[in-house]
Amino acid sequence: MDDFVDAFLNIEIVQRAMPILLRGLWQTMLLALIVVPLGLAGGLVLALLSRARSRWVRWPLAVWTDTFRALPPLVLLIFAYAGLPFLGLDLGPWGAVALAFFLNTGAYYGEVLRAGLDSVPPGQSEAARALGLRRWQVMIFVVLPQAVRNVLPDLVSNTLEVVKLTSIASVVALPELLFQARQAQSVTYNASPIVAAALAYFILLWPVVRLLSRLEHRAAKG
Repeated sequence: MDDFVDAFLNIEIVQRAMPILLRGLWQTMLLALIVVPLGLAGGLVLALLSRARSRWVRWPLAVWTDTFRALPPLVLLIFAYAGLPFLGLDLGPWGAVALAFFLNTGAYYGEVLRAGLDSVPPGQSEAARALGLRRWQVMIFVVLPQAVRNVLPDLVSNTLEVVKLTSIASVVALPELLFQARQAQSVTYNASPIVAAALAYFILLWPVVRLLSRLEHRAAKG
């Protein structure tokens, strides 16, 4: 038992590693604040375009969405970081992560928002149009609020997964929480910084998990 505590729960090592772990935590939070809005914006565009009447818009859009939902985010990230420079486009770690997450999470958010738009009865739009609202006003003030409310648990769940997925940014040496924890582990030859990073993820995401449970419970009752 003492060996386990010394290898995984060494408080002294965690205290020594705390400064770089906190820097990594800040980078993780900053990364989440970038990639989540990017994914939501991309998803909203995809969801709105999916309602186009022309099949020449819908079919390529379906192929785009299916492709980037099927490709592993790690593959996209490695291609954006290591492959694009061969095409003359060097995005650096932050740009590569932003692009990879935009393509992958945008496709997932797009499907969620598309389902939300489809869940709004057509009569809502027709009634709003009859009152004199323009199409863009109907979408912004009538359809979108109801669509987001209908799929809010799914949006929160997807956001939770996106934040956890930011840990793959360590592959391209972006100094987020997991990368810093692994650096500390390599110096101390001890797994305690990894355990501390896992605890930090738990503290960061547990309120979101509880919010998701409450939303799912409310949706079930509704």
